[in-house]
Amino acid sequence: MIKNIIFDLGGVIITLDQPEAIRRFQQLGIADADQRLNAYTQGGIFGLLEEGKISAEDFRTEASQLAGRELTYNDCLHAWLGYAKEVPQRNLDVLRKLRQEGYRLILLSNTNPYMMSWVRSTAFDGHGHAIDDYLDAIYCSYQVGVMKPSTDFFHHVLVTEKVMAAETLFVDDGARNVAVASQMGMRTFCPENGADWTTKIYEYLR
Repeated sequence: MIKNIIFDLGGVIITLDQPEAIRRFQQLGIADADQRLNAYTQGGIFGLLEEGKISAEDFRTEASQLAGRELTYNDCLHAWLGYAKEVPQRNLDVLRKLRQEGYRLILLSNTNPYMMSWVRSTAFDGHGHAIDDYLDAIYCSYQVGVMKPSTDFFHHVLVTEKVMAAETLFVDDGARNVAVASQMGMRTFCPENGADWTTKIYEYLR
């Protein structure tokens, strides 16, 4: 019986627009942003930021060197937020519904402090609510110090939450992430980025 649902952020709760993020970083002067930014895991300073190996300020400094000019925090924030195409209301509605139905909802995301400064602010849903209002717990790669698809990230969440893999559904648009979660004993659901998963999820909860 499923009691817990672990959600990915980008590609599931919010719809991702990787080309827009690449375009914004290129506009800042990082010409090879398309080689540094990946839909699921990032390389170089982008990956170091999401793995918690460098801070947001370290990233700004390093990105300034790549761009050949001084970038501000807001420059970097604007570029990172290029990933956030939309936050479909249907997704937020079903998160509230699932919590009312008794499921424990957990976020497990490869992300960074720039993205989360918006996600955890009242600007997130357009109605004055942060993502915290829709979930019971939040785990971010840059805070835990490890990224999906590492089993260490999943193990950390399961142990910290004191939940059993067999009683947990993992929802992620990344096939590699879903494969690892499945190997660890979780039930898994892999919708495509931007797809409407709000009805089909119930097929995995039966």
